[in-house]
Amino acid sequence: MPRFDRKVAIITGAASGIGKEIALRFAAEGGTPVIADLNLDSADGTVREIKAKGADAFAVDINVADEAAVEKGVADTIAKYGRIDVLVSNAGIQIVKPVVDFPFADWKRLLAIHLDGAFLTTKACLKHMYAAKSGSIIYMGSVHSKEASVLKAPYVTAKHGLLGLCRVVAKEGAQYNVRANVVCPGFVRTSLVDKQIPEQAKELGISEEDVIKRVMLKDTVDGEFTTTADVAEAVLFLAGFETNALTGQSLVVSHGWYME
Repeated sequence: MPRFDRKVAIITGAASGIGKEIALRFAAEGGTPVIADLNLDSADGTVREIKAKGADAFAVDINVADEAAVEKGVADTIAKYGRIDVLVSNAGIQIVKPVVDFPFADWKRLLAIHLDGAFLTTKACLKHMYAAKSGSIIYMGSVHSKEASVLKAPYVTAKHGLLGLCRVVAKEGAQYNVRANVVCPGFVRTSLVDKQIPEQAKELGISEEDVIKRVMLKDTVDGEFTTTADVAEAVLFLAGFETNALTGQSLVVSHGWYME
C-alpha cells in the first residue's frame, strides 16, 4: 500500500518551487494534494500535471493572510474529500533590506504571509483533524529559524516564530493525535532565492558569484544548494510519522550549514 494512500494534504504555495515538489511527491506516494496558492492558473497547471500521472489533485485559491479565504479553501477541501490529513504551511515571500531602511508595510506584509498564514491555516485545519483524531502539520521554517543573517529581519523573525507556534500546536494537539513539526531548509535554488542574489549583491557591494559562494553556501560542508527534492523528502518523512514520538521538533536540511 502506498505510504499516503487516500490521504489528503493541503499544501500552501504549492503552484511552484518547494511546495510544488512536495505536492508531486505526495501524489506519487498515493496521496491527494490540495494545491493552495494565490496564483490559481499555476495551481491548476500543477493539478493537470499530477492528474496526467494518474493521481488526483485539487486547486484552491488561497491568500493565506486572509482569514475568510483560508476558511473557504479548507471548507472547499472538506466538501470535496471529507478529510484533511496533512497541512504543509509553505507559502512565503522574501524582502531584503537593512533594518534601518526596512519599510514598516513590508515588515507587516512578510510577517502576515509567514506567521499569520501559518496560524490561520493551522486553526482552520485543526478542527477537522481534531474531529478525526489524526493529523500532521508541517511548517516550512528555515536555517533562519535557528540563526540570523543581515538584511532579513522580518524573515528571520517569522521563521523563529514558527518554532514557537509549532511547539504549542504539538502540545495542544497531542491528545487528538495531531503532530506538528518544522522543516528548516538551507538555501534552495528557487525563484525566491534567485531574486535575492542580485538584491544582496547590491546591498552588500559584492558580486552575485560572491553572494552564492561567500554568503549562501559558505558554511555548507560541500558548497551545494539544498534541493526541492531534499526538502520534500523531509516533509514526507514527518507527514508519514504517525505517533507523538516525533512532534514539536525541527529538522534541518541544509548540507551541514547549520548543525544541531
